[in-house]
Amino acid sequence: QVQLVESGGGLVQAGGSLRLSCAASGRTFSTYNTGWFRQAPGKEREFVAAIEWSGARTYYADFVKGRFTISRDNAKNMVSLLMNSLKPEDTAAYYCAARYYSGSFYGKIKVTDYPYWGQGTQVTVSS
Repeated sequence: QVQLVESGGGLVQAGGSLRLSCAASGRTFSTYNTGWFRQAPGKEREFVAAIEWSGARTYYADFVKGRFTISRDNAKNMVSLLMNSLKPEDTAAYYCAARYYSGSFYGKIKVTDYPYWGQGTQVTVSS
């Protein structure tokens, strides 16, 4: 099992940047693919980005391509999401999620694809 704790959220002006962090517990974190999701008030939780257990492969939702970068440091049991050029529509609670690496890496964009979740961190982008 793995436990996840997000941090780094806050209030930022449009066009600004934030880096979210996801700290994981467990010696086997390097065997988990990890994703970031977000949920705005009144909306369903949606996929943002994912990174393979080794860090070699990533993929993103279309609405963040070119603006957000996901990365990981397995030595520190940490996954990060660097968010640049933030827009008011990026305002949401952001969640880190993990799934064991077996099976296909690509296409895991549903909430039900990830059994492990953090508690979320709030990002608010003002216009």
